[in-house]
Amino acid sequence: MSTFPEEFEQAPGLRYLNHAAVAPWPKRASEAVSRFARENVWLGARDYPEWMLMEQRLRERLQRLINAPSTDDIALVKNTSEALSFVAFGLDWQSGDQIVISNEEFPSNRIVWEALASQGVEVVQADLKGDDPEAALLAACGPRTRLMSISSVQFASGLRMDLVRLGQGCRERGVLFCVDAIQQIGALPFDAQACQCDFAMADGHKWMLGPEGLGMFYCRAEVRPQLKLSEYGWHMLEHMGDYNRTTWEPAQSARRFECGSPNMLGAAALEASLSLLEEVGMEQVAAAIAERVRWLHDGLGAIPGVRLHSPQDPARRAGIVSFSIDGVDNAEVHRQLKENQVVCIPRGMGVRFSPHFYTERRVIDETLAIVREIAER
Repeated sequence: MSTFPEEFEQAPGLRYLNHAAVAPWPKRASEAVSRFARENVWLGARDYPEWMLMEQRLRERLQRLINAPSTDDIALVKNTSEALSFVAFGLDWQSGDQIVISNEEFPSNRIVWEALASQGVEVVQADLKGDDPEAALLAACGPRTRLMSISSVQFASGLRMDLVRLGQGCRERGVLFCVDAIQQIGALPFDAQACQCDFAMADGHKWMLGPEGLGMFYCRAEVRPQLKLSEYGWHMLEHMGDYNRTTWEPAQSARRFECGSPNMLGAAALEASLSLLEEVGMEQVAAAIAERVRWLHDGLGAIPGVRLHSPQDPARRAGIVSFSIDGVDNAEVHRQLKENQVVCIPRGMGVRFSPHFYTERRVIDETLAIVREIAER
């Protein structure tokens, strides 16, 4: 499989293993932004209809990327947290309702639910440390459970969840199913219909290789009317563009969550980045990431003093490898790696590496050599 080296022109000596945080753009995204900027300088918004066609292509790419039934199910949002907030503060909660999450969630998928405490809503955290994390999540669902919200891949450990099993379990229990898919979409295939999720959200700046400030919110058509709206404006109307109309109603589509002017600059970049993922193919992207994660996992496991905190089972892995070194503080490990131009980040119990499909074997081999040096000092 081609790794499209011409698309990634990184600084000499840079070893970039931080796609689970913020990813570098491919060259085509940079070129798309440059074209958009030049067009603004020379023509302003003369060709705004062309921008709208580009934004529609982005929606179509996102629809295909997550296998949504329709582009009508996709809203373009600022970030994952905004989409989670649309769900949390859109549902009509009753005092005593429960929400099930895990004990390993990124703050975005915890705080938003804890913020409902003033309405009498209780957050139940299931422990994922056992052999069957899905069973633990489903066992935490009781008669008062209204919703389960889970990260499809845990941000610190890289644990990958069985979304199909969780989705089926939620359906059987009459529980709404919300998926924070930021650590999966763009790295692994994601099928909104197969996992039967009601809501899914992800930023574009990680595995989708896009800019910060633009993400996607999938909302299943049957549950969209359940979400009360909290933001209103010209863009979220069913008859958007009819500025003389005095009566109005929210769009039937997920555009109802987009209150005002769109982020066209971000859309230009993300649409270009997703075109690359489509050219490669998500099955091929996932296979390439799995290979690179295996290289890291096996290489780190062979270094004395290194402890791995990511799943041993390849079926449980995504794009994240977490490790620590006995006797060396994680912050110090990270500092030394940074000094050697390894871009990574401390998360949870260890330091987190996250390669993408294009990451060269050389980058991983050189990084492993640096980790070995740190461990042997």
